[in-house]
Amino acid sequence: MSELDYYSLLEVERTADDKTIKTSYRRLAMRYHPDKNPGDSDAEERFKAISEAYDCLKDPQKRAAYDRYGKDAFQGGGFGGFGGGAQDFGGFSDIFESVFGEFMGGRGQARSSVQRGADLRYDLKINLEEAFKGKTVDIEIDVASVCDACHGSGAKAGSGRKTCDTCHGSGRIRVQQGFFVVEQSCPVCQGKGEVISDPCPECHGEGRCEKHKTLSVNIPAGVDDGTRIRLSGEGEAGLHGGPAGDLYIFIHVTPHQVFQRESYNLFAHVPISFTKAALGGSIHVPSLDGEQYEISIPAGIQSGKQLKRRGAGMPVLNGRGRGDLIIQIDVETPTRLTAKQRELLEQFRETETGEECPKSSGFFSKLKTILTGE
Repeated sequence: MSELDYYSLLEVERTADDKTIKTSYRRLAMRYHPDKNPGDSDAEERFKAISEAYDCLKDPQKRAAYDRYGKDAFQGGGFGGFGGGAQDFGGFSDIFESVFGEFMGGRGQARSSVQRGADLRYDLKINLEEAFKGKTVDIEIDVASVCDACHGSGAKAGSGRKTCDTCHGSGRIRVQQGFFVVEQSCPVCQGKGEVISDPCPECHGEGRCEKHKTLSVNIPAGVDDGTRIRLSGEGEAGLHGGPAGDLYIFIHVTPHQVFQRESYNLFAHVPISFTKAALGGSIHVPSLDGEQYEISIPAGIQSGKQLKRRGAGMPVLNGRGRGDLIIQIDVETPTRLTAKQRELLEQFRETETGEECPKSSGFFSKLKTILTGE
């Protein structure tokens, strides 16, 4: 097979974005996969070539080097004709490295290929009743998991890793820039010092594949909006045997129609009739635990007055006890009166002296004094 450039191999333009390159690679890999073309050596060679091309173009650093220097970027230990930089400028390079070596990772030390997986976030909505009682929820996520075919190694079964020919296992190369020789990570092995000669066809050398998982999450009683629950090791799988990241569940409690929450206290506006407000009595207020709490209403209570029932609020998260239930009284003026009720109210009005409602009578007396000076 005649050698083609990487873009031609993947049948994409040089300006193609990452998504287009990935889509074209998957299509071609499916077409030329050895399992679908048994005994076809040309298809096998084609498959290896497009895998090599995709391995380069999917990485921004490798792609930039390839666009500028072609395959010369990955030959001879350097870029575009500067492969022997360390040999020609050995003395100065050694001085440069002695000063900046620690900052740049040290001479001859390949970066470990083992990397921890990324942490993930999942937003979970629950209502206030569920936050009060707690519950177990099953969630479904798509997450990068260890490849079953290569068990996370990234190499095809029966093959393995080999020392990178570009950096000779050091993970770093030296590039001449003007009068200076700059050391940087090897663009072929990304500083690992090793490369996979025959990538796993399932994960394309990454050692992990996306899988659909169902996880059971325990929501403890008393959680509040914004509570974060960590599921250790349920994030993305690590690279090349590295530890998995964590999955963080962020709780979002939807607003309730009656109760508002502040810390572990529950608040509610409770309307009562003006006769109950005047004469006093009691009311029964249901709470999230299903109980009916009796609240005593003192005679003459005013709108806005708050009454408290201790221990009838939200459970304390990971602790003991509960917050309080606080109700705010709203005195409701009747809008629909029968003839008999109106007659009784007229009789009551005829007996009023102003002392029944000292605030209202006092207000008008004070206002008159201010306006008239009398």
